[in-house]
Amino acid sequence: MHALQVTVCAILVAVAAGVPLKEDEVVPILYHNSNGPEPDGSYSYSFETGNGIRVNEQGEPRKSSQKDSESEYALYVQGSFNYPSPDGTPISLNYVADENGFQPQGEHLPTPPPVPEAILRALDYIAAHPEEDKQRK
Repeated sequence: MHALQVTVCAILVAVAAGVPLKEDEVVPILYHNSNGPEPDGSYSYSFETGNGIRVNEQGEPRKSSQKDSESEYALYVQGSFNYPSPDGTPISLNYVADENGFQPQGEHLPTPPPVPEAILRALDYIAAHPEEDKQRK
């Protein structure tokens, strides 16, 4: 039994010694600016950190273009952020968020595959022959 305890303790010590301890890294804030929220609901903020993160965002209420909206106004936000990925690749994302949702744009984002040619032809045919669709109803 004593040998089992010694073996278990030795394994625990080996595992604990193999786990690298990372000291808390303090990342300095190089720049920070914040305005608002203003009485009209607009705001803006931006900051940059010592590890390469940069953020910028502005928002303001705008009249909603959707007729069935619960509110006459919708918050329109546009912004961007940049940071280095763990492998050092620069990541940059620009976005707009409004009554149509969050709309990101960035080179690193996945893109859908192209629509097959046969589907495009079928959609063109359907658009060119709406009368056939009405006859079936």
